[in-house]
Amino acid sequence: MTSSDAALDLFAQLRREPDVEAPELVAVDATDRLLLDEAAGALAADPDRVVVLDDSHGALTLGAVVLHGAVAPRVSTDLLLGERALAANAERTGHAGSYRLLPLGPELVRGARTVLAKAPKGLDALRELAEVVAADADPDVTLFVGGRVKHMTHAMNDVLAASFTEVRASLGRQKSRVLIARGPRAGGTSSFPVCREHADLGITVCAHGAAFAGAKVDRGTQALLAVLADAVPDAATALDLGCGTGVLAAALATARPGLRVLATDQSAAAVASAQATAAASGLADRVTVSRDDAGSSLPDGSVDLVVCNPPFHSGVAVDETVAHRLFEGAARVLRPGGELWCVYNSHLPHRQALTRLVGPTRQVTRNPTFTITASTRR
Repeated sequence: MTSSDAALDLFAQLRREPDVEAPELVAVDATDRLLLDEAAGALAADPDRVVVLDDSHGALTLGAVVLHGAVAPRVSTDLLLGERALAANAERTGHAGSYRLLPLGPELVRGARTVLAKAPKGLDALRELAEVVAADADPDVTLFVGGRVKHMTHAMNDVLAASFTEVRASLGRQKSRVLIARGPRAGGTSSFPVCREHADLGITVCAHGAAFAGAKVDRGTQALLAVLADAVPDAATALDLGCGTGVLAAALATARPGLRVLATDQSAAAVASAQATAAASGLADRVTVSRDDAGSSLPDGSVDLVVCNPPFHSGVAVDETVAHRLFEGAARVLRPGGELWCVYNSHLPHRQALTRLVGPTRQVTRNPTFTITASTRR
């Protein structure tokens, strides 16, 4: 079997599940293929010191193992659904146990010679990734960062150049391109998490690079907090579902000292950020943060109140159904009569989904930008 045939055979078996499935969403894209091709020589030269970052659904990890002989590559995937898709695809293709999962940090990249990464959406996420690799990988490491051309900017080169002495771009192929960085700058350290005090809320928000909105408080969360200040229902236990940096969880815990507050997110960066926010705000003993998929680690009917500022993207693709997974999770963990308070962009038809998935839903407030609703668990 030729290498081309092997790639076709491997990639044909990969699926997105349990991540969102949709006709326009794929488990293997042109960026995965280009990254593996650009890194082929480096992978073959030192197959024992390979790291893969933010592999969407397993194409990079399994491609490195099956097509290029990588031995037990170390892997860090921010999103839990991507991590689970990788595991399912490894099992499906007969390569379970062929890689090691580690969090983003020194142990992940220590001594690495080849690092493959899918380009993150934000520059801060890329900056943290580059800083971690430059600080602890082998001095001869090569970092390959691949993305769709329409989502890549010259600023990404500048971010990589802050941590590496040499940065160049590959030729484009099928609307994808790879940035290749070498020569880690000596003495570099990670500048994350970044923390910012918000005196109006009485909390300090901390953020790792891939966390939504960074150390700021996004406008949707601000709108929901303004309503909750006066209208939050009585509750003994509250859940910040899809917590991001943990702003809602920390603000609720600060405003209501008797409230037990939980926070969950499938993003490892979000969980680390929310934990740092709780600690910096003096709430580490009041806010419990965990990484899971839509509250899956919590028992049925165990929560009185859920607050949620749901995403509406799957990667860079707009997908309204991403929020539906959170709504279904809220319905499961809420006790009968408990409420889900949700903020979302006003153009999205979430109210119908909330009524169907959770229960009777009333509009609390609405403006051209944001709508806030309260849904009562049937």
